[in-house]
Amino acid sequence: MAAHIRRRLRKGATTTAVAAAAVAALAASQAPAATLADGSAGSGDPKAAGEDTASGETDGAATGNSPYYTDLPPLVTPDRPGSSSDLPAAGSAEAGIPASVLAAYKQAERTVATTDPSCRLPWQLLAAIGKVESGQARGGRVDANGTASPRILGPALNGQGFALIRDTDGGAYDGDAVHDRAVGPMQFIPSTWASWGQDANGDGRKDPNNIYDAALAAGRYLCANDRDLALAADLDKAVLSYNRSSEYLRTVRSWFSYYQRGTHEIPDGTGTLPSTPSTPTPTPTPSPRPGTGSGPGVTPSPKPSSSKPGGKPSPGPSKPGGGGSTNPTPKPPTPKPTPPSETFGSLENAGTGPLRATAGQEFDERVSVLARNAVGAPLAKVPVAFTVTGDTGTLFAGGRKTVTVRTGTDGTATAPKLQAGEKAGQFTVTAVAGSGRPRTLTYAATVTARQADAIARTDEKALVAAPGEKFADAVTVKATYKDAVAAGVAVTATMVKDRPGVIDNDKGPYFKDADGKPVRTLTTLTTDADGQLRLPEIFADGNEGTYLLRLTTEGGASVVIELTVEAPQETVPEEPAPDETAAPDAPKP
Repeated sequence: MAAHIRRRLRKGATTTAVAAAAVAALAASQAPAATLADGSAGSGDPKAAGEDTASGETDGAATGNSPYYTDLPPLVTPDRPGSSSDLPAAGSAEAGIPASVLAAYKQAERTVATTDPSCRLPWQLLAAIGKVESGQARGGRVDANGTASPRILGPALNGQGFALIRDTDGGAYDGDAVHDRAVGPMQFIPSTWASWGQDANGDGRKDPNNIYDAALAAGRYLCANDRDLALAADLDKAVLSYNRSSEYLRTVRSWFSYYQRGTHEIPDGTGTLPSTPSTPTPTPTPSPRPGTGSGPGVTPSPKPSSSKPGGKPSPGPSKPGGGGSTNPTPKPPTPKPTPPSETFGSLENAGTGPLRATAGQEFDERVSVLARNAVGAPLAKVPVAFTVTGDTGTLFAGGRKTVTVRTGTDGTATAPKLQAGEKAGQFTVTAVAGSGRPRTLTYAATVTARQADAIARTDEKALVAAPGEKFADAVTVKATYKDAVAAGVAVTATMVKDRPGVIDNDKGPYFKDADGKPVRTLTTLTTDADGQLRLPEIFADGNEGTYLLRLTTEGGASVVIELTVEAPQETVPEEPAPDETAAPDAPKP
């Protein structure tokens, strides 16, 4: 820490005495409440601070060892041991914590205390890390829900002055589909957020740019591997798992001690952003202008000569046959850099919910995306192409498979409504925006079969046939869904032995297939536009008895119909009754 302090003090100290006095004051006011793990001070080797490199907990770091701020706390700190629960009402913006950010840290402490009390996570540790990683969410620049606006992104971890971490999220979190970037107030890299992300504000999303989500994720991450953060060694391991740098550990420890002594709440958006990064942004080497340099095939341009020391340069070579100097070769115009606000950054889901609809119906939900620029602000007038892919027959309104919509002033573009096809199954909607390196989002969607919750016969007439004959009366049923006509619903008809339909019947009444062969199950039946279904002809074999026909709809509705096969009863003609009006027989002689 001493070396780091000396570097900081050299900027403003003009004498050795001033520097010595400042170091003494800092040492007196900022000594950590708990000592660093043995061997950590001045080490530069994470192992020296007690980091267990043999365990899985140190494979990588939450931030990908991305840059951080090295500014130290003010030299004059609150001398209020144990008073962090009763925050002073005023103080410098640099030392204060924005209201929403402070609330998120304390909420995370309470949550972890409930789910992992043995960790003993102090909110001041989250505050120290948040200060070093993002200056407390850029001084508390968050919206009413605690989401940083614009979002907070670290530099591309492309190996040029930083670690090399190739893209792991398709740019979903960081807007970079080539390399990962640390994201949000607590600067998680996407791969770590995928494992540790939390939804602490209850909005149904795990957003690394939301301070509530990020603070809880950081708390759980620091408590991993059964750490007890009241122990100095475990706390050091936890901090080093976040960023594997001894300088980082010392800086976090300084702010942790500062916040333990006391701090104060400030309004959101009024905090001061630290100014000293741990790693300078890499500067690309400028390319030599045409006609300059020393590479192969390059002729150095002659330097102007002077007739005498301190004199004016003499004119350059004259044109043949003329006097005066030649006109210098005009420099090519310097291309004007594109402002970050005009540079496409990312394409995100703008709150699209589950995409489900019944066959032939309109989807209630519409696909919506949000385009952001390179600094995370909404980007307007970006064309977004939406495409339906699949074999369900689903199309956008108007019968189109692809539509293009431009984003509005809020950066969102919403596709037209989807009309489900008649085939049940899965399909996808893909949104593509940007040129050169297009951003792509894919949404899964489902078409479910038409359903009925009730089915019944349209009449109650007994169904009877003689052995070997067909049933004279047709079977007609009607299906409904929530008391409305259920059109286009698939119906299965099966001859069964029991009313639940567990056992199929292999004798008795039957249908005929296209070849005239007996079949006792039909699966290609569908209700008409009125929800009605008239079954094909039913035939009886030579077995008499009472049989069951079970009809089942998509959706689980069913009806069982009795079929009777019996021989017709023989009828005996009755003798005519005597005619009582006839004349009596004449007497015999």
